Amino acid sequence: MSPHTAHSPGRPPRSILPWLATPALVVYVGFAVVPLVGVFALSFTTWDGIGTIHGSGLDSWRAVLADPGLPHALWVTFLVMAVSWAVQTPLSILLGTFLAGRQRYRAVLGVVYFIPLMLSSAAIAIAYKALLDPNFGLGAGLNLPLLVQDWLGRPGLAFGVVVFVVSWQFVPFHTLIYQGGVQQIPTSLYEAAQLDGAGRVRQFFSITLPQLKYTVITSSTLMVVGSLTFFDLIFVLTEGGPGDATRVLALDMYKRGFQASLMGPASVIAVILVLVGLALALLLRRLGGRDAGASQLEGV
Repeated sequence: MSPHTAHSPGRPPRSILPWLATPALVVYVGFAVVPLVGVFALSFTTWDGIGTIHGSGLDSWRAVLADPGLPHALWVTFLVMAVSWAVQTPLSILLGTFLAGRQRYRAVLGVVYFIPLMLSSAAIAIAYKALLDPNFGLGAGLNLPLLVQDWLGRPGLAFGVVVFVVSWQFVPFHTLIYQGGVQQIPTSLYEAAQLDGAGRVRQFFSITLPQLKYTVITSSTLMVVGSLTFFDLIFVLTEGGPGDATRVLALDMYKRGFQASLMGPASVIAVILVLVGLALALLLRRLGGRDAGASQLEGV
């Protein structure tokens, strides 16, 4: 057998590797690239979603960029992103570190923690909306005055509820990521630290956190970019209210496109969301350093 045709046992020949990737490429182009190009094209048109599409040049872009509601929606979007990241990241790291240990019932707790991620966002929003109702919710039922608040009728409280519910649903996913990252750290590092007299807290800050650098970058990228698409949970929970206190860009896009039948401006917001998400992903990758894709065990 010639060197050009030789391949490792159990692995397909290099000549057919491109063909194996073709189905995934076709699916990606069909469900990601083509819709994105279509939305970009729609941003230069006037369309109510039913009738004929008419080209309008930059009219939709001018209308959206001149709208005073756009900066507010951007601000709320970034605020939800930043606060939910600040809440989810420490909790996910701590829970991931705990579940990576050898505690009793660790597997059972892992399943329990993962349940929120398996539920529908709309169902979660409906459940929390009922539980937080000041007249018939959990506070009124248990006669707890502290919980009897107009949670979804006051801007500050409504924003806090949105962040809490989002974090409650997605902390399990990021916990799973950090659990896998912690399990990849060699036990020899902890054994050496124990010989030096380091306690668990010192080991956590001196070994676990530094070794999770690239895991944090990966988790943060998914968390930040994913927060740009929060729609169903916020729509069911607050509909962007009270006022516009929780009106994020994704919800603004829906209201323009499907409630006001302005598909052109809605497509403009969709393009803005894609550009913002791409910029944030590239920024996080740059913050991770040139070797952001390298193993977290580098140098061990």
